[in-house]
Formats: sequence, C-alpha cells, structure tokens
Amino acid sequence: MRDKRGIEKKKSKKWLIITAVLLVIVAVAVGATYVYKMYFQNKDASAIVNDVEENTIVVEQKQLQTFVGNDRPVAVMIDNNVKALPHAGVKYAYAIYEIIVEGGESRLMALLKGQDLAKIGPIRSARHYFLDYALEHDAIYVHFGWSPQAEADIKTLGVNNINGIVQSSTDFWRVKDKYAPHNAVTSSANILKMANSKGYRTTSDKESVFKYTVDDVNLEEGQKADTIAIPYSTSNNVRWEYDAEAKNYVRYTRNKKEVEWDTGEDARFKNIIIEFIANSTLYDGENKDRQTMNTLGTKDGYYITNGRAIKIKCSKTSRSGQTVYEDLSGNEIKVNDGNTFVQIVPINANVQITGVEEPEEGNIVN
Repeated sequence: MRDKRGIEKKKSKKWLIITAVLLVIVAVAVGATYVYKMYFQNKDASAIVNDVEENTIVVEQKQLQTFVGNDRPVAVMIDNNVKALPHAGVKYAYAIYEIIVEGGESRLMALLKGQDLAKIGPIRSARHYFLDYALEHDAIYVHFGWSPQAEADIKTLGVNNINGIVQSSTDFWRVKDKYAPHNAVTSSANILKMANSKGYRTTSDKESVFKYTVDDVNLEEGQKADTIAIPYSTSNNVRWEYDAEAKNYVRYTRNKKEVEWDTGEDARFKNIIIEFIANSTLYDGENKDRQTMNTLGTKDGYYITNGRAIKIKCSKTSRSGQTVYEDLSGNEIKVNDGNTFVQIVPINANVQITGVEEPEEGNIVN
C-alpha cells in the first residue's frame, strides 16, 4: 500500500514538473514573438537588451525629438541685416529658410513649434515668396510690415498672419540695444494670444515637410562636406563649419557666428538643404529693387548632414504644396532627426562644398 502511494506521489510530482516546463516554454515563445514583431516590424525599434533584474527581454524604442506634438507651427520673418545680429529664437527653430531679398540682403523665416520664448526677432516685413514655405508647413505667418505683393498674396491666399505694425506696442515692442528698423521683437506667449484673438487654429495634424528618421543618415555615397560657403551677394555670405564631435554644423553669416541674442549660445543645425532658384527684380513701381522668384517646379540642390553631401532634386507643385526632396535616383530622402536649415540661393550662386579628403566645388550649372 505504501509503495502504491509512493508511485502515485512520484507521478504527480512528474506531471507538475512537466506542466511547469511547458509553461516556461510558452512564456518564452510569447516573449520571442513580441520581440520579433517589435524589432523587425517597428522601424523605430533600435535595440534588444536583456534586463537581468526582471529576467525579461525588452525593446528599447527611439522616438523622434523634432517636430513632435500637435502645436501649430509659427513662421517668423527674421531680419538678417548686419545691424540686426545676433538673432533671438533661431536656435530653437525646427527649420529656418533663408532667401534673398532686395539689395543683396537675405531674410530668415524661422519655423517654431511648441516653444515658449520670451524674445523672438528682430522681426521684419513680409515678402511674397516666403509665403510658399509658410503655407507648406501650415504655419501662422508672423511679420512686421509687408511689401505690396506680400499684402496682396496674404489676402488672396487667405494666409493666417500676424502683422506687428498694426498690433499694440505690448504685443510687439522695440528693444533699446539695437536701432530701428532692426529692433522689433515679440514672444511666443504674445503670438499665441494674438492668434487666439484672431480666431486662428493653434493646433495642426499636418505631417512634416521633412521625412525625419531616428536611424542615423550618413550619406556614405556623398562627397565630404566639412565647409560650405554660400554667397548671396558680394556683401552677404554664409559659411557652415562641420563639428565632427557634435555631428552638427556651426553657422556664420558675414563672418559672424550665429548665436542667440541674450545667451550667446551657438545656433547649430543638424541638416542643411540647399536649393537653387532663379530670382529677378520685381518692377512694382516703388523702385526698391524687390525680388521675385518662381518656387514651383523641380530645382537642383544638395542635402548635407553628418559631414557629407549628396545632390538632390527639390519639387513643388503648388504654393501651398509641400516640397518633395529626392535623391538623383528618385527616392525621397530621409532627414536626420534634428533642426534643418534651408538655404534657397540664387541659381548662379557659386556655392562651394569642401572636405578634408576630397575638395570639390559644389556649384550646380542649370
């Protein structure tokens, strides 16, 4: 009788062990399936690591740091005259556009999203071709005055805009450490307040113009790009210097480093896009040498990041349509997660892209 009970006990213990082993196998199989799906099907998954403490396998997932949230962007016209330097807010823009204006000067348009800045500027007047890029970002356009063409286009295109010249002196104000017209500024809080008072939408679900990726884009097939020289005119030049340790670019305009107005911090950029567009003088009866350009169609350009550059094509089909950036094989380029500076330059600009190993002139002849 004792032997029979002993045998039954052994059988029961054996089944318990078998059941426990089966449960472990099932758990491992479920975990492996989860990891497989996350690693091979989720493009943002970056690594699989073993968490020893919990004795479980987890997936580390990278998240985009640029262009996040549903705050509607604002596009602010920034004065780029030598007397306007340094700027406030450029460091915090997810994108900047620089385009030529009258007299060989250029202006910047800073795209800000979800920022809370006490000072942005100096702010200058609108030019009509900047609207094409504000629209493709679904941005509220902020300026201080306008040209006749910009005023007409803002009304015709129904652009949500904020004109500092007609706002109160508390919404926009002039600082004392610079001289007019290079000293008008505003703040993020004021822009939001004015947008709400005008009934403008302050959220947006529009996707980014740039196809950001968390995976590092290294452009191995491209040319070395340690220094980029961009002349807008004889008196207005831009230079970018690559910082290999930080993996970003330091900007100089008129041989002055781009820094934040109040803090002196470098305004560095991860990505540079150069686009060549023909400009011409606009005869508007005011004899101010204002410029015009056709932003539509396909233009030549460069994409530069992580110390290398490739030639690209930049295509835009309508004034509000988003620009598509493609490599020469027709593939839409992926852009490194980080801020982007778009240099829209005259078509005959002698842009030079040089590298330590392979110096090369980067001019494109159309």
